Amino acid sequence: MTEPNEPESGPPYRWAFACGVVVLAIYIATLAPTTAFWDTSEYIAAAKVLGIPHPPGNPLFSILAHTFGLLPVAAGYAKRINLFAAVTSSAAAGLWFLVAERWMRGLVAARGARLAAAFAGILIGATSWTVWNQSTVNEKVYTVSLLSTALVMWLVVHWSDDKPGPHRDRWLILIAYIIALSSTNHSMGLLAAPAVAIYVLFTDWRVITRWQVVLGVLLAAAIGVSLNYLFLPIRAAQFPAINEGEPVGFFSPALRDVLNRVQYGKPSVFDRQADLPWQFANYLQYWSWQFARDWTRLANAAAALFTVIGLTGLVAMLRRDRRAGLAALALLGTVTVALIFYLNFKYGFSIRADEGEKLNREVRERDYFFICSFAYFGTLVAVGLGTAMQGVVDWLSDWRDNRSRWLAASPVLALALIPMFGNHLTASRAEEYAARDFAIDLLESIEPYGILITAGDNDTFPLWYAQEVEGVRRDVTLANLSLMNTEWHNRQIRRRVIPDFDPSRSIDLWKPRGDVAGVALGKDSVSSWRKPASPVFTMTERQLDSLPEYVRVQQGQGVMVDSLRIEFGQDILDRKDLVTTFLIKDNLGKRPIYFSWSDGGYPDQTLGLSQYLVTQGMARKLMPTPVKPGGDIVLGNLGYTDLRRTNKLMWDAYHWRSMTRHRPRGWVDLPSASILSLYQIVYGGMAGTLRAQGDTVRAARADSIAKAVDGVIKGKH
Repeated sequence: MTEPNEPESGPPYRWAFACGVVVLAIYIATLAPTTAFWDTSEYIAAAKVLGIPHPPGNPLFSILAHTFGLLPVAAGYAKRINLFAAVTSSAAAGLWFLVAERWMRGLVAARGARLAAAFAGILIGATSWTVWNQSTVNEKVYTVSLLSTALVMWLVVHWSDDKPGPHRDRWLILIAYIIALSSTNHSMGLLAAPAVAIYVLFTDWRVITRWQVVLGVLLAAAIGVSLNYLFLPIRAAQFPAINEGEPVGFFSPALRDVLNRVQYGKPSVFDRQADLPWQFANYLQYWSWQFARDWTRLANAAAALFTVIGLTGLVAMLRRDRRAGLAALALLGTVTVALIFYLNFKYGFSIRADEGEKLNREVRERDYFFICSFAYFGTLVAVGLGTAMQGVVDWLSDWRDNRSRWLAASPVLALALIPMFGNHLTASRAEEYAARDFAIDLLESIEPYGILITAGDNDTFPLWYAQEVEGVRRDVTLANLSLMNTEWHNRQIRRRVIPDFDPSRSIDLWKPRGDVAGVALGKDSVSSWRKPASPVFTMTERQLDSLPEYVRVQQGQGVMVDSLRIEFGQDILDRKDLVTTFLIKDNLGKRPIYFSWSDGGYPDQTLGLSQYLVTQGMARKLMPTPVKPGGDIVLGNLGYTDLRRTNKLMWDAYHWRSMTRHRPRGWVDLPSASILSLYQIVYGGMAGTLRAQGDTVRAARADSIAKAVDGVIKGKH
């Protein structure tokens, strides 16, 4: 049997390439055709405009994704960036294949068995639920980090097999460069460093005493990490459309704040945001999803099975090849235990569900942070499968035909099909258009040159995508309540140059037609909406920056804007409340002002504006005087409602079929279901209003749509 430090032949690059191609084919078959909720829209838009997404800015991702997006590999830009995620993840699978095959050389005698076991294990890791789900849509930067981690591991394994000398030393410098460079994509790229250290310690620890190597490592790391300090301030100063944190200035406080994620105000790791045992339990919850999430009752059993196989492979490595075994253990420790401790998450969105809102919870599931652990564990499973096959062959030693013994051991490889069949329904993103269609629907609810005030990520990022990538209703100014607590977002709202409204690219409601079906509220043509010449704020950027983070007021105290009274419903106002007040003051009568229904009761409870708001589909328009029922305006379940315009939007413009589309396991990501609920609220609310107006046909239709959306959310449709 071959010794671990003496490889019998060169690396099986062709087989690794074939493994990556198979994985890529699976991802392409289940690829998202467009954007999705959470950070997907932000990152696709950032790639398009070569911008800066939320802290820490991720410059390496922006450059790589922007470059990939220029390739004519798919018709739609979003699909190209989703394909970027698929390619980087499948390339990582090919590299994990090389690592797995090398680690098995001292454990599995037959080369064919090693190749087969490596393919099976890597397929398991690649089709584990989170890895698969994140590889079919570019939600964040994690598939790039997955690729860099796999590349570093393969390079250090390959380095350890090289002969001593300058050639091998250069490999180590390259490894240092990749680790540093990948940190400018995400700090997850550092996770492989302890495993690299173990390989260096057990292979040639004296390399760290050679000044040429030490100097070359340090220089490579400095060059790699310099992307943070060059790209971010240079690009930020050019004010791209996506410019979160606006880190203008070399070594500026703004740049340091972005790199250090100050915006999130996360406490020290020693100040736990949830009990540490429950943080580990949260990881185990995510672990239980990985191997057969579609098979609810068998999910835990599948997770237990593959856990045993993977740990068996790890133990076998520790016994046979101490160096590789300790490196494998170190990597497993950093991507699980160390990462759980460092991330210091609040209680998971769905863990301890019986406690309801009593616990301080994350706003969504955070399984994607552990994507590297799920993908990498497939490498250990590969070793475990190979070890199991070798055990069967050894047990059947009385058989004369060696080939027959290996064939007898091969059925164990069929376990690789479990995650592929057990996850394919919920991991797939194919045919999912909900986020894009929602963005179009909400933007098209707004009159030309209007201001739309939104609440957070899921009702804003898709709108950024629709405007910057697909060019939908770029005349609408977006103001995000959560981001208006920052200085940079308010500056960008003021600075934004409003493009001309293009009625030819909009819905019929906003096209220049003379009939009442095409023009609302008595306007005779689209020219009635004139493009404002002034910024949305009369204050300068410096004056906006000077707004306090909060102020104390007397509850019930009011501010008059002509005939409109803003009445504060609390005694402490955040910066966002002040900024919203100034938006109203500076634009009432000049620009249409809307609150999205996703803002909930914010304009009612915080600003006391209920009597001035008229529902027009998924948004509420702010009127200059108190609203009174009459004509098209009725008082219904959605408050004051413009019946004719809302009907026009609901039946002629909105993509409600995207929300009611059948999904075999319902809406998997429950935290984002609040966006689907907007359709349930609007159509359900309008059902009662229409019924009260005697329109029973459309009332029944609206009610059926609301119930269908509810069924999707609850997994009954």
